[in-house]
Amino acid sequence: MKDSFFVAKLMAPNVIKILLLSSVSKDERNDFSLVIDGKTIETLKIEKASNSSSGWSYEVKPNSDIVLGHQYDVVVEHFGTVPLDVTSYTEFPFFDKEYAYFGSDLGMTYSHESTSFAVWAPLASRVMLKYAKPNEMWNYLPMERTAQGVYRAKLTGDQELLRYRYLVMNNGSEKETTDPYAKASTQNGEDSVVVDLAKTIIDFHHEALPRLEKYTDAIIFETSVRDITSDMTTTVVNKARFLGMAEPGAKTAKGLSAGFDYIKSLGITHIQLMPVYDFKTVDEKDPPRFYNWGYDPAQYLVPEGSYASVLEDPYSRIRDLKTLVAAYHQAGIRVNLDVVYNHVYLYQFSVFEKVVPNYYFRRKKNGKMSDGSFCGNDLATERPMVRKLIVEACVYWVKEYGIDGYRFDLMGIIDADTMRSIVKLTREIKPDFMIYGEGWNMPTELPDELRTSMNHSDHFLDLAFFNDAFRDIVKGGTMGDKIAEPGYILGASNYRLGFKFSYAGSCLDLIFPAKFRHAGQTINYVECHDNETFYDKLEAAHEVDDQEIRLKRVKLANAAVMLSFGIPFFHMGQEIGLSKKGDSNSYRSGDKVNKFDYRVLDDRREMALYFSSLSQLRKQCPFMRLEKASDIENMIRFEDLNDGGLLIDYVNKNKIAPYKDFIVIFNPSKHTLYYELKDYYQIIFTDSGLVDDKEIFARNLMVNAVSLVVCVRK
Repeated sequence: MKDSFFVAKLMAPNVIKILLLSSVSKDERNDFSLVIDGKTIETLKIEKASNSSSGWSYEVKPNSDIVLGHQYDVVVEHFGTVPLDVTSYTEFPFFDKEYAYFGSDLGMTYSHESTSFAVWAPLASRVMLKYAKPNEMWNYLPMERTAQGVYRAKLTGDQELLRYRYLVMNNGSEKETTDPYAKASTQNGEDSVVVDLAKTIIDFHHEALPRLEKYTDAIIFETSVRDITSDMTTTVVNKARFLGMAEPGAKTAKGLSAGFDYIKSLGITHIQLMPVYDFKTVDEKDPPRFYNWGYDPAQYLVPEGSYASVLEDPYSRIRDLKTLVAAYHQAGIRVNLDVVYNHVYLYQFSVFEKVVPNYYFRRKKNGKMSDGSFCGNDLATERPMVRKLIVEACVYWVKEYGIDGYRFDLMGIIDADTMRSIVKLTREIKPDFMIYGEGWNMPTELPDELRTSMNHSDHFLDLAFFNDAFRDIVKGGTMGDKIAEPGYILGASNYRLGFKFSYAGSCLDLIFPAKFRHAGQTINYVECHDNETFYDKLEAAHEVDDQEIRLKRVKLANAAVMLSFGIPFFHMGQEIGLSKKGDSNSYRSGDKVNKFDYRVLDDRREMALYFSSLSQLRKQCPFMRLEKASDIENMIRFEDLNDGGLLIDYVNKNKIAPYKDFIVIFNPSKHTLYYELKDYYQIIFTDSGLVDDKEIFARNLMVNAVSLVVCVRK
């Protein structure tokens, strides 16, 4: 076996480093030359040379600067030829200034007369368009390199449903890839597809949406397309599909509303769909075979194919998702998307690395991948062309699919300027557009002050953040050993001070320093798709509680989320106490664990009715949705009661219309709580929900164990 090899890497526009690992004697002379596009040969001048026990290192200079767009090969006399690796060019300080492209035509541009293709590949020495009409052989067309390293090609005639890929030559190696800006694809993202989006235009019924003046008017319900419709006991026809979520008239085994009608009945204002862009690890040719939530992005502008009603039709996934959005809009419900712009699935095989290696992903100073996402890679959102892709994707989903908001996965990894651009451009389209996300300060290779983290919430007054402090105060610890620790709603009265802080929107210097500037920045929640469900938390922390008490705590926790100042957020099934059997990370645990179990709904119908009553109460009380910290401070007064109970008195009588005096009492203990009021109050809400009888008054209140009472003065 040969004991030598060498590599050549560009270190500066006019500096090449050659590593020759060989047992060759240091007395032997090596000559170096550069071959340009397989034709021109020039001698490389040796500037530095050093040796070690394993071989030699050389710095050599070409006659002129290396210019991208050409194929360079380095020849070492007696040893052979290797391609010059130019990937470090992306790290040169002038690269983005010279090569960033801000045109709006990347991807395919379709018309009946012709289709144009454009791909940004500045490092490439050659790009070929590989294309074929359905059921025909592949054709190949060299693409023309234009300014900023954008390669272009044009096909005349009607190219609808044309399959295409790019063959990109980087560093002498050709990689076949789909289009980073593809709008449609074949199954499993094998080929990008030319489509006529004019054929998918639909009325999104924006006029049917109630006015949303501020974030705190929202009630968000998180679900997965698959999870909410996959239960085999319902009459949903298009199970685990976009159309299944928009299907009216579906019923449970006992005749209750399921799917679309059930979601409508809850009184929520926004559904948050877990990822619906194309993701990697579900087989679109056989969707039931594998399960995944979709936090493994593959194509950012293409809907997920496993949710399509006609799996093999590239148009189906597009039309079906639009149909879903339109249906919810007609029902007065906005649609938010859960988006993942912090990492991709296996960066080594991503379209980005194939097209422009060493550009799209953040790296540490030692060259290793930044991994603040704990998924093996972090997108370098601060780079202009990465930011361009993300921002354009966000605008595209709003314009093309009528989307009303985004929940950003690991938003703290995304740089601030990118998020500000997204806010600006989406709100130019929809002034009431919602943007919120996980503001955890993850250990990504980006200066702390540039991250969109909750630590800098005072710099992002138009963003909202998932409030983990609210979560942990209300229900107790979430991770590891803390799972057994109870929070306030689980009866831990030592959390009562923290509950006051959380209830007031975490924006007052009350017990703790204010976490936010206003209540519109806090997403209040106790359960989301991550971690155990709230019910499973109860089992871990309160093993001695019987089923009745556990379900009462579920209702009380839902009330705490719904009535607190801020933005109430609920995970699918939380309203009826669904369980994942203790699974704390069920992203691929299958339908049995993750599905909405409608048999439980059949048994706990009153819990769903209670939840809809909570939604109704919040909607009819504008004072519960105050945003300004000063207004909240002037609105409420807390009074500690026996056994950890808490009374919230809404004292600003000028702002609590339609009521005069308004009182909420939480009793998380397992003891009945008694309280004497100064006057007779009408009972309007109990642990049974809204009270229909308008003639129930009391002065001496009896608040049942683990329950809530709301009353107003006669």
